[in-house]
Amino acid sequence: MSSTNLNLARGILLAPFGLDDTALVTTLSSMFSHKVDYADLYFQFTKSESWSLEEGIVKTGSFNIDQGVGVRAVSGDKTAFSYSDEISPMALQQAAAATRTIARYGQGKIKVASSMISQAGRDLYLPQDPLTSLDSTAKVRLLEKIEKMARARDPRIVQVMAGLAGEYDVVLVARSDGVIAGDVRPLVRLSLTVIVEQNGRREMGSSGGGGRYNYGYFSDELLATYVDEAVAGALINLEARPAPAGAMTVVLGPGWPGILLHEAIGHGLEGDFNRKGSSAFSGRLGQRVAASGVTVVDDGTLVNRRGSLNVDDEGNPSQCTTLIEDGILTGYIQDTMNARLMKMPVTGNARRESFAHLPMPRMTNTYMLAGDKDPGEILASVKHGLFAVNFGGGQVDITNGKFVFSASEAYMIENGKITYPVKGATLIGNGPDVLNRVSMIGNDLRLDPGIGVCGKEGQSVPVGVGQPTLRLDGLTVGGTA
Repeated sequence: MSSTNLNLARGILLAPFGLDDTALVTTLSSMFSHKVDYADLYFQFTKSESWSLEEGIVKTGSFNIDQGVGVRAVSGDKTAFSYSDEISPMALQQAAAATRTIARYGQGKIKVASSMISQAGRDLYLPQDPLTSLDSTAKVRLLEKIEKMARARDPRIVQVMAGLAGEYDVVLVARSDGVIAGDVRPLVRLSLTVIVEQNGRREMGSSGGGGRYNYGYFSDELLATYVDEAVAGALINLEARPAPAGAMTVVLGPGWPGILLHEAIGHGLEGDFNRKGSSAFSGRLGQRVAASGVTVVDDGTLVNRRGSLNVDDEGNPSQCTTLIEDGILTGYIQDTMNARLMKMPVTGNARRESFAHLPMPRMTNTYMLAGDKDPGEILASVKHGLFAVNFGGGQVDITNGKFVFSASEAYMIENGKITYPVKGATLIGNGPDVLNRVSMIGNDLRLDPGIGVCGKEGQSVPVGVGQPTLRLDGLTVGGTA
């Protein structure tokens, strides 16, 4: 299938514009006359659409096509980058000429390859165009169906909002070492928000999911799951009391709460921050950074997952990289440049928002492995604490790992039992510290439903998160009570 991806990419991104492997080698060779150490060409064609329903009708629909090529030359830790939304031999040569800006830094010791050799990627998803898997009428009906299903659940529902999005992304990477790789990346997502009202009080609940599928993924059974989750969340919030504040035991639920792990810890393990010494984890390889039993991986090889890639945006196959093993820091998330400068292995984590952006080390699917505790046993062990089931927004400072996260669904735990829901709870701490506060790890590892988007330096990419149920001791909770 990986050869199918490359052939499809050639047919979409090279052949229509009179380009072939010889033209790619010629362009890369012209860049090496400027004394650079590494260069690559990144071609991309993307179709995307989004539909949204509100007040019972589909109010907006958008469709976009974008294509172009990004040209990059690297010398030491210096990068020259140019891009064009025109794909042609002339545009390639003009973009390549722009890399002369770093010529004076080049060592001129590395030679460009004389031919292209295909890089075998993974076969994690089908090279399909999800936008063509349903016609426009069927897409509208899908949104209308989930809206009707939601309204039928409870008479207190006063508003339903639903959204459907799809993307067909085709990329081709040609590198100065002779590697050429292609990928065809489908992506779909459905979101649902319901608003309920009772005695003048309004609350909301949300759900949704997706992955690297076509729209056929959204079966009636899955739609019912989304509806149940969104409605239950909204109705629970109607009964929620103000959250207390202070240091207490916190139990994190499985799945989406792994977003805290992603933000508070994952970003601090990306290679660029550690090479520059700006991460709280810089220089700590081989040291204990977490409690015993804590193992964290970044895994781009999960089938059909939102954060997965057959090849990364430098043409390297995705990998499963162990970052923390039994509490010991064992690795960082790397792209080619940072791995080379740090003398560490490439991990297949080079990602970019589009051809108009530079690649950088980014997470794919980041999660903590399961432990051996039954979730019920974990809850029963807590005399007084907070059970955070779902999260909304959050912020983190990479330099020190400090974070603030708001819980969108949380409950009080009293004498080992869940008692009542609370709202307004925020978790406050720092990543390296919170890893050492893990005292019990559940056996119920779960991944998020396929909704994650990660932002870094102005670039957004799809990601996945996950974790089992966790007990954290002595975490600071900000509340409203």
